[in-house]
Amino acid sequence: MQRHLAETTPINPRGAAGTARVYGESCAAARAEVRRRAGSCVLRSDGVLAQFVRFVIVGGSSNALYALLFLILHSYGVFVANAAGVVVSTIVANELHRRLTFHASARVSWFVAQWEAGGLALVGVTLTSVALASFEFMAPTANPPVEASLVVAISAFVGVLRFLALRGWVFSVSPASSGIGAGKDSTAELAVGSILK
Repeated sequence: MQRHLAETTPINPRGAAGTARVYGESCAAARAEVRRRAGSCVLRSDGVLAQFVRFVIVGGSSNALYALLFLILHSYGVFVANAAGVVVSTIVANELHRRLTFHASARVSWFVAQWEAGGLALVGVTLTSVALASFEFMAPTANPPVEASLVVAISAFVGVLRFLALRGWVFSVSPASSGIGAGKDSTAELAVGSILK
C-alpha cells in the first residue's frame, strides 16, 4: 500500500515551501473568483440596489438609442425624429426593465408592461415639461448652464420616482410568485378556475 502511494503521489521539486506557496496562490485565486462571482450574483439579485443599478444601465442604453434614432431620422424633421426616438426607446426600455431590471417576464405580460410603464413614462415627460415651463416662466433670463443643471436634476428626480413606481406597482413581486397567495397576474386565472370547478 505504501509503495502504491509513493508511486501515485506527485513529487514536488520545490519542496514543502514551494507547495505552501502554490497552495497559497491557488487559495488566493479561489477567493478572488468567489468575490467576483458574489459581486455578479449581487447585481443579478432582486435587491433594491441591484435593480436600481440595472435600471440606470437600461435608462442610459435607451437614451443612447433615442439619440441614435434622432440623428438618423433628423432629415425627416425634428418632430418626427423626436417622436420616433421617444416611442422606440420607451418600448425597448420597458421590455428591458421587464426582463432584466425587475426579472418580471414570467409574471407581467409584454402588453401590461408597455401599457403601465409607458403610462409612467408619459407622466414623467409631463412632469418634466411642466417643471421646465414653470422655471422658464419664473426665470426667463437664466443662463444655459443653470437650465441644463435643472434639466438633469428634474430628470433624476423623475427617474427615481419612475423606478419606485415600476418596482412597487408595474413589476412588483406578487404574493403568488413568492408562494404566499394570489397575485396580480394570477387573480383572473384563479377566478376563471374557480368558476369552472
